[in-house]
Amino acid sequence: MNYPTTPPPSAAALRQSLLADREQALTRLYCRTFPLVRRYIERHGGSAHDAQDVFQDALVILYEQATGGTLTLTAAPGTYLVGIARNLWHHEQRRRARLPYEALPDDAQQLAEEPTEAEPAFAVLDYVARLGEQCRNVLLAFYYFQQPLAQIAAAHGYRSVRSATVQKFKCLERLRASVRAALHSQALPR
Repeated sequence: MNYPTTPPPSAAALRQSLLADREQALTRLYCRTFPLVRRYIERHGGSAHDAQDVFQDALVILYEQATGGTLTLTAAPGTYLVGIARNLWHHEQRRRARLPYEALPDDAQQLAEEPTEAEPAFAVLDYVARLGEQCRNVLLAFYYFQQPLAQIAAAHGYRSVRSATVQKFKCLERLRASVRAALHSQALPR
């Protein structure tokens, strides 16, 4: 049985709508799409405020693509907007899962100091300091300073980005192994 299909909306039509009356077009998109984005983000660990931030960023991306002529729609603009918002939210969740900026000191020398009992969050930093200078620098550059692997490879003299990736992975595995060993030894009865 053949079902009638409607062609996907034209990116040119959205562009014309945005250029003719931007406020009305954006308000229409907001009213139709924001509740879907808010529901998705709240169900995936975010708040209403997170949803507003992500939605606004997604709306800016859609607007820039539409008015710049680089947008190709294969679905309704609202569906495309929800897709952008979902991708932005996944990116934000990955960013939040990394080590928080506030948890690491600016001075690398402070990493070698013993953690105090009042600051258990810094206990992992002791293990980072024990890794050695090369591993410590690679992990800090990637996770704390969020440098791209190409920049890390150049700064540390690796032949390729792949070499830097492998080194980062090895350092991370060494860190995980030392933390696991410490946790295992603390769990054993004495």
